[in-house]
Amino acid sequence: MDNFSSSLPLKPNPDHLVVKQAINWLLRLRNNGANPTLQQQCDLWRAAHQEHELAWQRVQSLQQELNANLRSVPGAQVALHTLENSSQRLGRRQALKLLSGALLLGSSAWVGKDLLGWQQWNADFATAVGEQRGFQLPDGTRLELNTDSAADLDFNAEQRLIRLRRGEIMVSCGADHGPAHRPLLVQSRHTLLEGFDARFVVRMEDSCTRLSVTHGAVAIHAPQTADGRNARVEAGQSYQISHGLAAPVAPLAMDVGAWADGLIVTRNMRLDEFLQEVGRYRHGYLGCSAAIASLRLSGVFRLEDSDKLLAILPQTLPVRLRYRSRWWVSLEAVA
Repeated sequence: MDNFSSSLPLKPNPDHLVVKQAINWLLRLRNNGANPTLQQQCDLWRAAHQEHELAWQRVQSLQQELNANLRSVPGAQVALHTLENSSQRLGRRQALKLLSGALLLGSSAWVGKDLLGWQQWNADFATAVGEQRGFQLPDGTRLELNTDSAADLDFNAEQRLIRLRRGEIMVSCGADHGPAHRPLLVQSRHTLLEGFDARFVVRMEDSCTRLSVTHGAVAIHAPQTADGRNARVEAGQSYQISHGLAAPVAPLAMDVGAWADGLIVTRNMRLDEFLQEVGRYRHGYLGCSAAIASLRLSGVFRLEDSDKLLAILPQTLPVRLRYRSRWWVSLEAVA
């Protein structure tokens, strides 16, 4: 279990890792409610830090509201019965997934308010749309998550494995100084990578995973390249990896790791590609007419407020913004 210093100030919303611990305690107590030792351990955990108690109260409150909403849905008693017994038949992660899925049966207002949080709790590390977060891992590796991303850790005696579940991560790693010299691996839907004293970005899309190395070297263990060999990707190189092949590609017209500093840094980038990139950091539609799609722009843009970022574009390009709503924005040529 993670340790949290008692000197930390109380936050309005507890850290998602602390909330996951609270969910763990909830599931364990539901299985072993008559175990006084387990109950005492949970009480000690709650008393160890005020953020622990806040997370516990939030989880309890959400569960009570979930139960109330489920009981108001026709046929939901079956789902409640399944939820009551899930932790007896499933492991920790499967039980958390069931909790997340059960929320879909609740009222639309309740789901709209809290579903994102439950989805994030189901991963070891996660970010919302428009958010970037950084984490220091137990071995000293630095893990950065870009917008709408999630990853899990599987560190054991043989390996240090990061599983990318969605989105984009930046990994800064070194050699394992322990006796086992465990490799640092990153697994996505399409590939298995190994970093060697490296900093690299892994971006997973529906059809492929893109690897860009900015320092050191990364080995692609699967799939192999066209010549049947495992690829070793050096600093400055990029690869696109699908289910069947790993192939080198030209670098993007942008700094691949600038998002970790809250920036988009472009170099003669097409406007439609730029808007597609900015669209990852906001909800709704963002696009442009075909007449201006090929316009080019270079510069440094801050991601913290995408509306302010978009407002800059008419100052440098012959375009105008059209807001149909907060969630539907298009760029058109100046008449």
